[in-house]
Amino acid sequence: MRVIAIEEHMATEEFLRVAHGLDVVPGDETEMDLMRTVEGSPAFHARLVDLDARLREMDALGQDMAVLSLNPPGVQPYPAADAVPLAREFNDALAAIVERRPGRFGGLATVPPQDPAAAAAEIERAMGPLGLNGIMICSHTGGRYLDEPRFAPLLEAAETHRAPIYLHPRAPSMLAAYRDYGLPGAIWGFQAEAGLHAMRLILSGTLDRHPGLTIVLGHLGEGIPYWLRRIDNRHAFATRTAGAATPIPRLSLTPSEYFRRNFVITTSGIDDPDVLGLALRAVGEDNIMFAIDFPYEDPAAAMAFLRDTPLTDDQRTAIGHRTAERVFGIA
Repeated sequence: MRVIAIEEHMATEEFLRVAHGLDVVPGDETEMDLMRTVEGSPAFHARLVDLDARLREMDALGQDMAVLSLNPPGVQPYPAADAVPLAREFNDALAAIVERRPGRFGGLATVPPQDPAAAAAEIERAMGPLGLNGIMICSHTGGRYLDEPRFAPLLEAAETHRAPIYLHPRAPSMLAAYRDYGLPGAIWGFQAEAGLHAMRLILSGTLDRHPGLTIVLGHLGEGIPYWLRRIDNRHAFATRTAGAATPIPRLSLTPSEYFRRNFVITTSGIDDPDVLGLALRAVGEDNIMFAIDFPYEDPAAAMAFLRDTPLTDDQRTAIGHRTAERVFGIA
């Protein structure tokens, strides 16, 4: 069976050299201090940049393809004047990597939401001349979220050019309560942040305005699939009782209907058969894709999870490659 992994991070030496020399926007210093420390550690650095070694590991494990993306949080912590050219240069490099290894690597472009018009232009370029498979946005940009009207050009471009948006976590924008105990990262803050962003897109009416968008969430949906019934129930109640002080947009669908129509989820970082079973019942195998979350997770464990979890042949095929082929236009 063909195996395609979706949330597979990397960086180039040139990107890290340039980015690590830039100032970050106020409020992102703590997150970037951590990420630069991680990216600077020799073992982790090598796993980010050495794609020949990654191919050897993929071959040893029976993984056919990795859809590569820039290590989070991408270019979003930088001023727009730096982020725009940095994104273009990285995407050029990523496209060249994909072109050299057809069938082994795909790519998700990075874009600068700080400048929505530039981000829209980069989406058009990524899905056109560069031949990439979609884009990755690492949740908020300077505490701002994609449901805000200023990001309409970006969303319109993604919809027009059929660019799936992988909405990846990062440290939460409201950081104070998360500062202790490791909470800003993947223990809790990452999924809380990405789940919040997804819910803003659903509840704001953004998906009524952009019904053709496809949003990808990692970590088996950042918790949302398991709350869908309560979300629908409480949203209906809130809509009935909303007053002028707490306005709620009127939506065409229920929240769960948007989730099943516009969202696809991946298995990244959650090698748990019980949780996968809940996700299958919530959204079905045609809305689930395999992912590892390289280099943060263990590829061998993820591959064993895909191979050994009790699934029907159709479920395993959909998760292993068929859904990814449909969503990302992979031949």
